[in-house]
Amino acid sequence: MAKKVFSIDLSDSFEKIPVKIFPDLQNGSGFVAQQVAATIRSKQKKGEKCVLGLATGSTPKSLYAELVRMHREEKLSFKNVITFNLDEYYPIEKVALQSYNRFMRVNLFDHIDIDPRNIHIPDGEIKKEDIKSHCREYEKMIADAGGIDLQILGIGNNGHIGFNEPGSGIYSKTRLITLDNSTRLANSYEFANISEVPRLAITMGIGTILKAKRIILMAWGEVKAPVLQKAVEGDDTEHVPASLLQNHDDVTFVIDESAASQLTRIKSPWLTGDCEWTPKMIKKAVVNMALKLNKPVLSLTNTDYNEYGLSDLLVEKGDAYEINLQVYYMLRDSITGWPAGKPNVVLPGHPERSIPYPKRVIIFSPHPDDDIISMGGTFQRLHDQGNDVHVAYQTSGNIAVTDEFVTRFLDFAVGFEEIAGINTGQARKILDEARKFLSKKKSNQVDTPKIRSIKGLIRRGEAKATCRYVGIKENNIHFLNLPFYETGTIEKKPMGEKDIKITMDLLRSIKPHQVFCAGDLSDPHGTHKVCLDITLESLKRIKKAGDEWIKDCWLWLYKGAWQEWNIEEIEMAIPMSPDQVLKKRFGIFIHQSQKDMVPFQGSDSREFWQRAEERNENTANLYAALGLTHYAAMEAFVRWHY
Repeated sequence: MAKKVFSIDLSDSFEKIPVKIFPDLQNGSGFVAQQVAATIRSKQKKGEKCVLGLATGSTPKSLYAELVRMHREEKLSFKNVITFNLDEYYPIEKVALQSYNRFMRVNLFDHIDIDPRNIHIPDGEIKKEDIKSHCREYEKMIADAGGIDLQILGIGNNGHIGFNEPGSGIYSKTRLITLDNSTRLANSYEFANISEVPRLAITMGIGTILKAKRIILMAWGEVKAPVLQKAVEGDDTEHVPASLLQNHDDVTFVIDESAASQLTRIKSPWLTGDCEWTPKMIKKAVVNMALKLNKPVLSLTNTDYNEYGLSDLLVEKGDAYEINLQVYYMLRDSITGWPAGKPNVVLPGHPERSIPYPKRVIIFSPHPDDDIISMGGTFQRLHDQGNDVHVAYQTSGNIAVTDEFVTRFLDFAVGFEEIAGINTGQARKILDEARKFLSKKKSNQVDTPKIRSIKGLIRRGEAKATCRYVGIKENNIHFLNLPFYETGTIEKKPMGEKDIKITMDLLRSIKPHQVFCAGDLSDPHGTHKVCLDITLESLKRIKKAGDEWIKDCWLWLYKGAWQEWNIEEIEMAIPMSPDQVLKKRFGIFIHQSQKDMVPFQGSDSREFWQRAEERNENTANLYAALGLTHYAAMEAFVRWHY
């Protein structure tokens, strides 16, 4: 009798905390919302109160949106729910745009039937001498409520949970804490500049969090991938506060595929069991091995494969030399100086088609400078090689202009009217109104529509000047001003039908052969993600409608100012000479409102031109390290199949 062979899934064998991976944050948030709803309803059936611990920040926004939808459409009631929020900045007014008190009202509490008396958030307005007693009372209220049934968490780039920074003890309780500088930088996108980010916060302690009966931690985007790997697969340590969750009996991490990218089962699946050796997987394994060993691909040996855990690949594919050649050719064929394809040449391995040529091209730019920052060299190549290049600026980018620029440009307008002899007094009137408003403007105050329009005009002028610098025709410059963006605050509306219609109309009017779009999901504003979703949805609808031209339209994704594609992901790499690097730099300099000190800059203090050059140089260096030609810089793209 044949013996049964048991198949055991060991893919998560390196993980010390259960992890659920979803395709994107919408699916992940939907799962967590179902868990929250099930907990609430279970307690309702028993006639008991349900105590939830809640988080703030960008991570749980989609969760709260789904809970609001479930309340509205599925009659999920919150009448039996008591909530305790993790943290709050200190000091901060409850009505401030950046306060977590306001965040919770705007994103959840104002839209559900929760009893306001059951809402508890640390008080950012309390007197400093009363903080210790306030924190003791917060702990007592949690205990009196019966403890937290389900605690929702996010994770900071340095591993903090709540505002428990590295070094926080496992037994720590609710307290006032000094924020780590990396946390202040990461959260600076919420404020006009880093100096306005509070240095202190009141937070539940790690000991308080660990007392919760159940914990779910959520994380989205590749920026969280490194710290998630440490928290899940590393030792539990106070240096990575989230890793201390390994000491809880019922904790689950819910993450998207991008955030999971550094987990062993994703990054090196051959180490966790059987692996399907597709060309893509072979490229990933060999490239990562070569970079780790600091060897060109063609210099890797059988011994290297065995010692790096790739003996199975050797057994399946044969000698190292043949595998090396396969990977080397894939890398070589991704490099091209012809981003729209080289005309009159048959190159089977080329990333783009040679026919048709020239091509109609649309570059979608979420903000009015992403085109030149992220793909400036490719932008210029596409035009110089005779393609019909269009640029579509998806948003006005008006919140990223300082108030000083408004008065500077209005001063110019007043002077221009005087020189031109057309002094109507209107420019002077607008300038006086703007100065009066800005002199009394508070940190939590939204600009007037007129000032927002002026800021948008400033960025439009810079974008037009960049296009002229490249050589783009006036009729090929499109300002979409997508409605989702126009809130006047960092918080944007979700993608709407108007956004999709505007985008579809442009696509149908141009009928492009190539579309370039920002695929940077780690943009701290969230704008890039919404712009990508709008573009993808528009292309899908056009495809479903049966438009003939869409069959011959390819979509290429570039990264924004925040990240770069992993080397093994890159499908098209455009090399740049030193002169082309300088030309791109001068194009970025045209965006004067974004130079020196930029509002909402995120955690990276470098200027955009510095980020772009260092990133492009690093990509070129990686190709060189793998044994390919060493260029000054490279811009990278991945093709998206919609």
